[in-house]
Formats: sequence, structure tokens, C-alpha cells
Amino acid sequence: MGKAINIIKSRAVPIAIENIDTDQIIPARFLKATTREGFGKNLFRDWRYENDDEQKPKPGFPLNDPKYSGKILIAGENFGCGSSREHAAWAIKDYGFDVVVSSFFADIFKNNALNNFLLPVLVSDAFLRQLFKAVEEDPETLIEVSLEDQYIKIVATGARESFDINHYKKTCLLNGYDDIDYLLNMKEEIEAYEKNHALSYRS
Repeated sequence: MGKAINIIKSRAVPIAIENIDTDQIIPARFLKATTREGFGKNLFRDWRYENDDEQKPKPGFPLNDPKYSGKILIAGENFGCGSSREHAAWAIKDYGFDVVVSSFFADIFKNNALNNFLLPVLVSDAFLRQLFKAVEEDPETLIEVSLEDQYIKIVATGARESFDINHYKKTCLLNGYDDIDYLLNMKEEIEAYEKNHALSYRS
């Protein structure tokens, strides 16, 4: 069972780059592992280090900047495009993010994120600009995301926007269910339905 998500209030890391593809999120050379653990250390690997050397972090990249931290990643438009690798969602989640905010997500990435308890929050271009401005001007800015009430808010100003999410996926995230957990939770209802259906068929 995964980690349930409801209300997340946190600082944020801004990466104001558009069209971030899955190969930039987690380069192909790190896809050999079959478990979800350990991918976080290679998140945005080629953007974080000079010549793939962990001893040479690139100055200016937000993940290398100590003033930025938190469980929320704010990214430019068209996040998660490119190949369909699920490892991209694994890497972001393993690094410590619970939420990714953008004004557009690639569909496959969005589904992979939801399946891995990583909440993709889709906002308007205007609100995305507000978020970037708030966090870049004050890295201690708190962002609040409520899955239950489906909103994202800049705590200091109260500026907020609603977001959509599939009802089934919302239920899974709120309860920490994967697809199997969800079915097991409905075991009694399923058994009752099958019993009633069998009786109706016999009659």
C-alpha cells in the first residue's frame, strides 16, 4: 500500500523550464533497476552535475540550490513529455516530492504519476506564473495543496486555483490504495454483488 495523500503544505522547488522530457528527468542509462528505490539520486542527473560527476554540482540548478526545498516541484509547461518510462515518476517520488505542478502534463506521465502516489496538479498558465514568482522571490513561501478539496494555494497571499482529478485516482491517493488494494477494500461489496447476481440468474 502506498502513502496516502491529502493536504500537503510545503515549500517548493521551481524549475522554470518548458518541455522537460522523461530522459531529462531520469536519463536512460539509469533504467536498469527494477525496483522503485534509489532513482531519486539520479533525478535530473545531467542538469545537476558537470560531466556526470557528483563532486561537481552545477551552480544555479534549483535542486543544487540550498535555498529551495520541499515536497512540491513546480515545473514549466509540457512536463513529462517524451518516452513513456514509469521510472520518471519513481525518480521524482523517491527524491522526496509528493506533488508536481505544471500548466500541462504529458498524458502517460500523468497516469504514471498517479499510479505511484505522485500528485500532478494542473494549473493555468497565469497561476503557474504566480507560483514561480512567489517562490523565486521568497523561497520560504508555503504552498498548500488539498487533494480532498482539489485546490492549490499560495498561503501568504491566499491566491488559489482549483484543479481536476479522476475520481477513482483521487480515492486511491486519499486512502493510499493501489489498484489491488482498491479491489480488496471492496471485497465484501463484490462478493455481495456476485451472490445476488448468481441468485438472479438462477431464478
